[in-house]
This record gives sequence, structure tokens and C-alpha cells, in this order.
Amino acid sequence: MAYKAPVRDLTFFINEVLEIDRYTNQPGFAELSSDLVTQVLEEGGKFADEVIAPINHPGDKEGCHWADGGVVTGPKGWKEAYQAMVEAGWPSLTGDPEYGGQGMPYILGSAFGQFTAGASAAFSMYPGLTAGAYAGIHANASDELKSKYLPKMGSGEWGGTMNLTEPQCGTDLGMVRTKAVPQGDGTYKISGQKIWISAGEHDFTDNIIHTVLARVEGAVPGIKGLSLFLVPKYLVNEDGSLGERNSLMCAGLEHKMGIHGNATCVMQYDEAVGWLIGEEGRGMNNMFVVMNEARLGTGLQGLAIGTAAYQAAVEFAKDRLQGRSLTGPKNPDGPADPIIVHPDVRRMLMEAKAFVEGGQAFILWTALHADLEKSEDEAVATKAKDYMALLTPIVKAYLTDKGFHVASLAMQVHGGSGYTEHFQASQYLRDARITMIYEGTNGVQALDLVGRKLPANGGRAIMTWFGEIDAFVAEHGGEGTHKPFVDGLAEAKKKLQDGTMWLMQNGMANPDNAGAASTDYLNLFGVTALAYMWAQMAITAQKAIDAGSEDPFYATKIATGRYFVERVLPDADMHLKKMKSGAEVLMALPAEAF
Repeated sequence: MAYKAPVRDLTFFINEVLEIDRYTNQPGFAELSSDLVTQVLEEGGKFADEVIAPINHPGDKEGCHWADGGVVTGPKGWKEAYQAMVEAGWPSLTGDPEYGGQGMPYILGSAFGQFTAGASAAFSMYPGLTAGAYAGIHANASDELKSKYLPKMGSGEWGGTMNLTEPQCGTDLGMVRTKAVPQGDGTYKISGQKIWISAGEHDFTDNIIHTVLARVEGAVPGIKGLSLFLVPKYLVNEDGSLGERNSLMCAGLEHKMGIHGNATCVMQYDEAVGWLIGEEGRGMNNMFVVMNEARLGTGLQGLAIGTAAYQAAVEFAKDRLQGRSLTGPKNPDGPADPIIVHPDVRRMLMEAKAFVEGGQAFILWTALHADLEKSEDEAVATKAKDYMALLTPIVKAYLTDKGFHVASLAMQVHGGSGYTEHFQASQYLRDARITMIYEGTNGVQALDLVGRKLPANGGRAIMTWFGEIDAFVAEHGGEGTHKPFVDGLAEAKKKLQDGTMWLMQNGMANPDNAGAASTDYLNLFGVTALAYMWAQMAITAQKAIDAGSEDPFYATKIATGRYFVERVLPDADMHLKKMKSGAEVLMALPAEAF
């Protein structure tokens, strides 16, 4: 199976739906045009298809290698592919020009990220983790640290990681034991063990810059006592050259279900030299910059794996001959028809296609708002910041759930062949499963949504969201091809609003009600968000058809959206009814009854 980056789908949404040329007055968009978007994504897609995709399946088979002394090497050909990516300048696409970056908007980097994650989820984690660490350092570190580390991190010459989890704590980071002892010269000695550190050690780069959550000696217990530190694998001299090896190492690699090509490390720090990022006691606040970047990237990754799995399923369904069509042979000269003629196979492929293309759009729409956070228009920036806070848990949880669902559908389309390792369906399913777990499990994302994001600023973000959808429906309501899309969106929004009011009335009285409803509420929000994306895409596609375009792309887009409206959007009713059942039935059994 040959992966193909979905260049046309993404350029359609960026250039035609969002009309990216309208944003040239916003920071970072002055040099961006629809023509440039197309050129960049075509080249990015070619790089993903030709350089990254071919190493994905072999890398899954081989995995990473650990040797005595903590030396880790990647699968055959991965170092060369990474270096080719650096030489081509892809890691610096969205970097700050002050530190050597190209300064392109985040939406463009997000689109390229979908290509690399679809080509190889495990490979994409190496530049992805570096981008997260870069964001945290860029937002909070001193100018001295930024000048010393960001240029080579931004170019991809140096890698980066985030070190949070320890053997005794994952979600509850208040239990972190890694300690930091101040040395009186601006440095700290970092000691402790971190686990599940993606890209923690490898042979792709000359240096790896770790961002490490630790507790300064004598700090208060819990979250408020944590600080964030920059701890390089190799110390960096004043002239920028590499100095001596820091006292840290990879003590071993995790043996995982999937993402075998990424080195998931146990990292041991033994009085390693580190520098404070930001202020003492502000570690979690600073780390959230890294974590939010990673959560958006994880949603992107899960959806991109689904994209690749869907492509593999389509290819298999067109080639595999089994049985005859219920309405008569479609391949009369062959021994059987291709399985794509069967309605239930079509159901799986259409569902996968609807989620994949709707999710691609949702990622890009959210990425645009990440860019608009920098707007000089206070109203635009405030709305964008509110949306980024509100939507991050939905992007992470809903899209990884659906990415895995699509990978499961793709395996089912493959039948028994998919359960073997001869086809890539198995790898996609295995790789997709972790996205629902790391960077905060999807259940935690749902709790974050209902417990923190909804009530923030008096519910301002969700009220703005409802207002935007109401305005869209009012503008585009009426008759025409787009009517089912707009009507479906309006109904889904009403259900989401109903669910929001139920949470306000019942979650405060009994917090278990909020916890019990949280996952269904997040899914209700997710299906509404995709309904909004599909309504926008359908209207744009119809305009192109009305303008005389004979490109079948537009009719296909509308037909796929109709499947979403008719066969997926009804899930909104189910999620609303389930969340309104409350916590009683969930909490009825004593623990010993399980």
C-alpha cells in the first residue's frame, strides 16, 4: 500500500473554505497566499510520500535498539530520512524568524504535520516532540536560553522532549519526586527517573534538549512546588559548540504495542545540570504550553493514522475479489466482484472517509485560531484564545477516538488479511491506540472540558461558539443543496446547548454527574464540530459546482458530507440521552461487586 498525502483535501479547506488570502492583515500571514499554500503542501506531500512513508512498515518491524551505556539507534534508514527532512528545512517551517525559523503560520505546519503523521506516526514524533519543547522554551525561558538553544532546535539539528511521567505518577503530577538542587550559579542539579519519554534518546541529532518537570529542594508538596528545567544531553559551550556529556542517560526502552519506530525511553537523571525555564513553582503553568502543543499534535496524529488506514482499506476493497454484487455482477469477466460493491463494505469506507475528511478540516480550523491568538485586534485574539482552550481537549480526544475507530474499520474491511502482519492494517490499529492514552487520557480530556474549560470566564468560550454557529445558520439557512447540512448543524447545536445546560444544573449539585456525563458530552461536542466543518465544506463545494466546475472532487465532497449528516450526526441524540442519565447507574455497585 502506498500512502498518499491528502494534499487536495487540505488545500481545498485552507484556500477555498477558509479563504486564507483574507488573512494577510494578521501577524504571520503577510507573505502567505493561496498559491504559496498549494506549493508548500504539494512539496510537503511529495516528501511525506517518497521519503517517510517507505520507511514506516519496515521501521515497525525492526523497532529501535538499545545498547549498554544507554545508546539508542533507530530503525534502518530513519536517521537518513530525518536528516533529509532537516536539510529540506521542514522543521523550521513555523519557527520564529528571530531564531532562524521561516515564520509561516501554524496552520501550514499543521497541514504538513498531517502528512508526516500519516506517512509514519512514529517517525513524526521526533520532530513533533522537538516542536513541543521549542514552544515551551520560546514562551517562558530567558532570552539567553532561547538564543542558545532555539536556533538548532527550530532547524531540527537538535531534538527535544518533555519529561513529566514517573513510575509512581502519570495524571497526578503532584506526586513528582524528581528533585532540583540549586547550585548558586543559576544552574540546578536534576536527579530522578522519568518514564515513557518519547524520543528521549536516539541517533538522529547531535544533541537532545529535555524539558524536565522537577521539584526544587524544599519546595511545597503538590503541583505548586513543581518547576520546569532545560536539561541538555550535551552541555553547550558559550560559542555554541557541544561540550561534555551531561549526567543523564536512557536506562532502557519500553516494549510497546505500537509506534515501534519511536524510542520510548526510561530516562535517568543523576545530578544532571539544568536551567530553570521561567520561575520556580510555575512548572505546571510553563509545561502546559508544551502539553497543549502535544495534545493538538496527538489529535492530529490519531486522525492522520486514520487517514492512512482508510487509504489502505480503499485500495484493498478495490482489489479484493469476493462474492457477487446483490444487484448483479459488476465484474462479469472475473471470478468475483471487488468487495467495494457490497453495501456493508461501503458503509465502513464511507464512515471512515466522513470522519477523516471532517477531522482534517477541524484540525486546520483549530490551527487557524492558534494563529489568530497573535492578532492585534483584541476581540479576534480573545476569541481565538478562548477557542484554543475550549477545543484542545476535543481535538485531542474526539479525533483520536475516531482515528482509532477508522483504523478498526480499515482492519475489518481487510478481513482475515488485516489481522496478519502482511498488510499494514494491523500496524495502523496498533499505532493509533496510544493516541487515546498519552498526553492525558481521553477520559481526562473530557473531565478537563466539563470541569475547567466550560466554566472558564463565566462560560464565555462556549457562548461565543454557540453564537458563531447561530450566525452561520442564519446566514446560510433556507433551501438548496446545503439545507440538510445547515439544518443538521442547527439541530446538533441545540442538543449541545441542551447538554451544556444540563451540566450546569446537575454537575454543580453532584460532581459525579459531571464526571459521568463528560465523555458523552465531549463526543456530542465533537460531532457538532464536525457538522460545522461539513456544512462549510458543502457550501463551498456547491459554489464551485454552480460556478461551472466539472471537477468531480466537489460532488464527491458533498456526497461524503451527506453520509455524515444522515448516518453519523444522529449520534448526537444518543450522546445527549446517555449523558442525561446521570451518575446513579455508574456509581451503584460497590467496588467489591466488580
